[in-house]
Amino acid sequence: NYMDVSPKQIVSVAASLIPFLEHDDANRALMGSNMQRQAVPTLRAETPLVGTGMERSVAIDSGVTVIAKRGGVVDSVDASRIVVRVSDEETIAGEPGVDIYNLTKYTRSNQNTCINQRPLVNAGDAISRGDVLADGPSTHLGELALGQNLLVAFMPWNGYNFEDSILISERV
Repeated sequence: NYMDVSPKQIVSVAASLIPFLEHDDANRALMGSNMQRQAVPTLRAETPLVGTGMERSVAIDSGVTVIAKRGGVVDSVDASRIVVRVSDEETIAGEPGVDIYNLTKYTRSNQNTCINQRPLVNAGDAISRGDVLADGPSTHLGELALGQNLLVAFMPWNGYNFEDSILISERV
């Protein structure tokens, strides 16, 4: 008599972010989900080219993105805050008609990484309740982005990649 809300509930959040999980070896899937938890935020993160559809939910539920509490029009945006003039339909008597979202700027996390939120909206944009207003670390346009999409070649290179070592460009 029990039913899952979603087939993705069978596995953990990290495992549900692995594309084509059912075709992977169990040991590789375990390594992949553990490596996702250890990912260090990059400066120029990109959303994955191949995803599972859970990336947006995970980014929003993680709490690092800034979500609009009420709909309205963006009054002003700068690097440290977003001001939204709330629409008349969503304003309750006695409450202010303006929502101010202060962004976290260059704060140190417990793991010594940088927590920085970047605004995604511009002044004059119409927003609704639940829209993503600002990205956080490891998010890009409101979706989880744990790294960069790279073009990879497995090939010998002057003996520098002997015995499982890899070579990577400094431009990454």
